[in-house]
Amino acid sequence: MENYFEKQFELRYFEMNKFEEASPTIILALLEETAADHCYSINHSLYDLFKQNIGWVLVSGVMKMERYPKYKETIIIRTWLSGYSVIKGIRENIIYDELRNIIGRAKGLWVFFDIKRRRPVQIFDDIKEKWSFCNEECINHDINKKIKAIDSARYIKEFKVNRFDVDMNQHVNNIRYLQWLMDSIPDEIIDNNYLHSIDGRFIAEAQYGDEITFFTERNICDNSFAHTIKTNNNKICATAITLWKARVK
Repeated sequence: MENYFEKQFELRYFEMNKFEEASPTIILALLEETAADHCYSINHSLYDLFKQNIGWVLVSGVMKMERYPKYKETIIIRTWLSGYSVIKGIRENIIYDELRNIIGRAKGLWVFFDIKRRRPVQIFDDIKEKWSFCNEECINHDINKKIKAIDSARYIKEFKVNRFDVDMNQHVNNIRYLQWLMDSIPDEIIDNNYLHSIDGRFIAEAQYGDEITFFTERNICDNSFAHTIKTNNNKICATAITLWKARVK
């Protein structure tokens, strides 16, 4: 494989959950940190882009984990771009343990975004040239397929968007959405299962001061859930499907 970027991490104590493993939100944060370093490596850091009122915004994605790394375990994240349009790039990710066994995969569709005007813009030619691309996919999954929103649910949680829920693109970051999603899952699922996969679509922005309602409902499969995030004026912000697998005891 050519045109990939790798970053190594050692998992720290404060990144662990009660099962002594990294939480899904930590894995998502490490994936984003790797993408940020990939930007930095070609002299287009996120802060340099921000000075030009430009950012990358995730619009859809999937993450699948076979297991989560433990305290002090070293992982390697490999990332690359598998394709571009004028305004979008598809980012692929493979997560390895220190023996190069694959423990996770993730794919995301990212839009190059004008922060002030709140609309997509053309990706700089220099970024495409320096990153280039590799046709190989990490996972065969259609992240463009619509995920239907749900209007009612057995499990409902309400949140208010606080100042530190908002990122430099001036909207709620997808990591915060995942944290809220985890908070909406019944305790018996969290206590006996781990998040095997999440497939999500980001439809509209939630911003500082918004009141958010998180709807979570079981699918036909007992360990699968449908999720929808709405604002208090009924605007759909995101939809997702999660699948949970039993923990090995």
